[in-house]
Amino acid sequence: MGHHRRALRTTAVGAVSASLIAGGVLGLAPAAEATNAVRFVDITGDGGTVLKANVTMPAGADGTRRYPLIVLPTSWGFPQAEYLVQAQRLADSGYIVVGYNVRGFWQSGGQVEVAGPQDTADASKVIDWALANTPADAAHIGMGGVSYGAGISLLAAAHDKRIKAVASLSGWADLIGSIYSGRTEHVQAAALLDGVSVVTGRQDPEVRQVFDDFYASDLAKEQDLIDWGKKRSAATYVDQLNENGAAVLMANAWGDTVFPVNQYADFYEKLTVPKRMELRPGDHATAELTGLFGLPNDVWTDTERWFDHYLKGTDNGIDREEPVQLKPRSTGGYEGYADWKSVGATRSRIALGGTTTIHTNVDSGADGGIVFLSSILDQVARMPPVAAIPLLPRRWAAVWQSEKYATGRQVRGTAKLHTTLTPTKESGTLVAYLYDVGPLGLGKLVSNAPYTFHGRTPGEPFGVDLELFSTAYDVPAGHRLALVVDTVDPLYIEHNPSGAQLTFSSPVDDPSYVSIPLREQ
Repeated sequence: MGHHRRALRTTAVGAVSASLIAGGVLGLAPAAEATNAVRFVDITGDGGTVLKANVTMPAGADGTRRYPLIVLPTSWGFPQAEYLVQAQRLADSGYIVVGYNVRGFWQSGGQVEVAGPQDTADASKVIDWALANTPADAAHIGMGGVSYGAGISLLAAAHDKRIKAVASLSGWADLIGSIYSGRTEHVQAAALLDGVSVVTGRQDPEVRQVFDDFYASDLAKEQDLIDWGKKRSAATYVDQLNENGAAVLMANAWGDTVFPVNQYADFYEKLTVPKRMELRPGDHATAELTGLFGLPNDVWTDTERWFDHYLKGTDNGIDREEPVQLKPRSTGGYEGYADWKSVGATRSRIALGGTTTIHTNVDSGADGGIVFLSSILDQVARMPPVAAIPLLPRRWAAVWQSEKYATGRQVRGTAKLHTTLTPTKESGTLVAYLYDVGPLGLGKLVSNAPYTFHGRTPGEPFGVDLELFSTAYDVPAGHRLALVVDTVDPLYIEHNPSGAQLTFSSPVDDPSYVSIPLREQ
C-alpha cells in the first residue's frame, strides 16, 4: 500500500494547486465583463447555515415584471465567483441568476457532506430566497452547474417540483459507479476530491471517515460505502425526477477520470423527461472551462439554448435535434443519435483465444494515464496515453490483437470484455485496456476499466464481464485493436495478494472475447 499512499499525496497536492490557481483566476476574470449589477448576499440555508451567494439581475429590472430564475451551485472547491461571466450573459438575455457557494466550502457555513440531504435542502432554500427577494418567476425555474453543482442540481430537481429545467455539466448520476466501478477504488480521483476539500473546505466527520475507509480498502465497510453513495446519487431518485418532469441536459467528457461517461449514459437511458446528452473530448470539467472565462464554448451555448427553450418557451430548435450529441476524440465534428443505444449500432468481436497466465503486483507499462493530465493532452493535442504493445512483458500483461483493418473503424460507445478467469488467491484486481495499435506497434489508449473480485475459491474458474469506459475513437486503416490486461495501474487501488497469478482461458462452450461497438456505416 506504500505506493498508493505516495500516489495519494502527489495527486492531492497537484489537484489542490490546480484548483486554487483556477479559482483565483476565475475570481478575477468576470469583473472585466460585468454589464449588470451583481449583488453579493447571504442566504440562510438548511438548518440556519449561511450560504454566500451572488445575484445578477437583467438591466432595468425594477420589480414591474417577472423573470425566469436560474440557480447555480458552485463546483467542488470553487469560490462563489465561479459563474459570474455566465451569470452576466444569462442576465443579459433576461434571467435572474443566483450563484451560491455550497455549504462547507470557502466562506459559506456548515461542513462538506458530499451532496447529502442538507445540500439538496439548501438548493430549495436558495430558490425560496430568490422568490422572496427578487422578481423571479416561480413558474420558470432552472438549475445547473459544473461537477459538484451538476450533481446537486440533479438531486434538487428530483426533490423540488418547482425546478423545470436542469443543466448537469460534468456531473454524476451514480457516485459509487463513478469512483468505485468494478469494485475498485479510483484512488487518484478520490485523492483529488479529498485534497481540494481539505484545503478549501471543512469536511463533515462522516465524510472524513468515508475517505479513510475508502483508502484503507476496508471490505467490511463496503456496504456502508455503497449505501452512503446511493443517498447522494440521482440514479436512486430517477422515478421522482421523471415524475417531477424537469427537462434534463447532461454533458460530460469522454476521458472524465472523476465521473466516467458510463454512469451518465446508463442514467440518461432511464429518464423519460425531455432530455439531451452531449459528450466531448476532455477530462473532468475541462469541456466547460473556457466558458467560465467568457470564451466561446459549445457546452455553455447549448446550456443557454436549453434554458431558453424550457424556461422561456423559445422555439430555437433544440428540442428537434437528435438528443444524443457526440464529438469524437479523433475528429472535429458532431454526430447526432436518436438515443444512446443507437451509438454503437453494430458490434465486432475480437476473440481472446488460448490460455494465458500473468503474474500480479507489477505494472506492465500499460496504464490509464494520470488524472486530468492525460485526458487534457488527448483533448488539446490528441495525445492519449501510449504503450509499446510488442514490448509489454508477457509475464505481467496478457495481450490479444485483432487483424489489421483494411478500412478504418469508428469505435462508438461501450466495449465489453467477457472472459473466464482462474485466480490463485481469493481476491484480485485486473485492469483491461483497449489500444489502437499502429504499424510500428505503438498503442494509443482507446479505453480502460478496472475489475476487482473478492471471496473466490483459488483454482476455480469464474466468468468475468466488464464494461470499459465509453468512448468515441476512430481507428485508422492499417491499424489494429489490442486488448491488454494487467494488474497494476496508478489510477486504482489493486487487491492482488503477493505472489498471486491470474489465468485467462476461453472454454469451447463459453469463448472469451472483447465486443467492440462500431458506428453504423
